[in-house]
Amino acid sequence: MSFTFDFSLTTPALIFPALSLLMLAYTNRFVVLADLIRDLYERHQAHPDERNLNQIANLQFRMTLIKKMQMFGAVAFAIAAISMLAAMVNIPKLSGVLFITSLICLVISLVYLLKELSVSIDALTIQLDDIKNQK
Repeated sequence: MSFTFDFSLTTPALIFPALSLLMLAYTNRFVVLADLIRDLYERHQAHPDERNLNQIANLQFRMTLIKKMQMFGAVAFAIAAISMLAAMVNIPKLSGVLFITSLICLVISLVYLLKELSVSIDALTIQLDDIKNQK
């Protein structure tokens, strides 16, 4: 079975809108997390509580995941741009390899997103269980 693909300058450009929206979503996740951390910091300064330590560990792990999401997303964006450049100067094989590399980075970024979502949902579940147990 043979696979052929007509690769042109517009092919890498196809993922730019998706990458832009994805980076915006990642930035929003980061901003929300930063606000949570600032709020937790203020609450902990006012009323130190051992229970905050689990939340701190969770938030630190989530920050690491968001950092990796953003890094791989940015690398995917940059490599897609370089792929377009290679297509413009008529180096189709390099352009194709760079585009595939960009897609791989995008998939890695999305895997980190799924992991961060899972950790976030686990943290919310713990809080909901805590509320349920208090009743």
